[in-house]
Amino acid sequence: MGKPRIVVVGSCNMDIYSWTAHLPEPGETVIGERYWMGMGGKGANQAVAASRLGADITLIGRVGNDLFGKQMLETLNSYGVGCDFIKVDDGSGSGVALVTVDKKPENMIIVIPGTNMRITPADVMAAESRIRDADLVMMQLEIPLDIVECAADIARNSNTRCILNPAPAQPLSERLIKKFYLLTPNQQEAKILTGIPADTLEGAKKAGKALLKMGAQDVIITLGPMGALIVTGNETIHIPGIHMEDAVDTTGAGDAFMGGLSVALARGKSLENATRYANIIGALSTRKPGATPAMPTAEEAESFTRSLSGYIVENG
Repeated sequence: MGKPRIVVVGSCNMDIYSWTAHLPEPGETVIGERYWMGMGGKGANQAVAASRLGADITLIGRVGNDLFGKQMLETLNSYGVGCDFIKVDDGSGSGVALVTVDKKPENMIIVIPGTNMRITPADVMAAESRIRDADLVMMQLEIPLDIVECAADIARNSNTRCILNPAPAQPLSERLIKKFYLLTPNQQEAKILTGIPADTLEGAKKAGKALLKMGAQDVIITLGPMGALIVTGNETIHIPGIHMEDAVDTTGAGDAFMGGLSVALARGKSLENATRYANIIGALSTRKPGATPAMPTAEEAESFTRSLSGYIVENG
């Protein structure tokens, strides 16, 4: 079987991390222990995650004509991500994310979108043939909604499955939701989309059913340590989480999950086994600091999966 072909339409940010004992309260100054700077953005993170798992990745987006933009393109190339459709924009600085991580580990993030909000439909149309030939298209919400809709329309018209990870959350029209094969909010995002608290399994099930009524074909609600809940028109399946004793940073876990999910689905796995595999990739990513540097390789994932006897369902 050849490499699965996945197109990601999304954001590229330079992440600046700081680590401290506890997250600051409003007005509080805390002393940090160390800092790190590197590639981030939900689009880039998910593209790198899928690439490291063996997919052929094309990323559509924009970076600034600045030092951060140059560094991000170099980093993406080093991870094997196709950058032919990343435009260098003279009109704005590159996107930046400021991330603080505490001992728990929990995090707080401030994102300055920069060039990510300057992506145009023409940027997406330039990659139309790549989208049409893809096994899967994946998007998030750190880019303009009209870009999300443009890419979804191309994918839908060519029968290419399209996934939306609605993060960071914002209200979405039913017209837009109906364009996606799969919606993957976390608990907070599901609540924003539906108004239904989704921090329990029962609440997540209600939120998932509400999203189906809004037009989603299938839904996966990620539940942090509780794992993930698959909600379809036919069934609801809870996939237990994987506890990592050596977790140090959860920042990129959601994007790692998406990378694993997209690769497994593009390889023809069932929604249940794809979600189980995504849980594994998300869990493994918490063992290292940062986002893109923490994404596990296919070999690491295979080795860890073997240690979880029975976690992956047979014939799925």
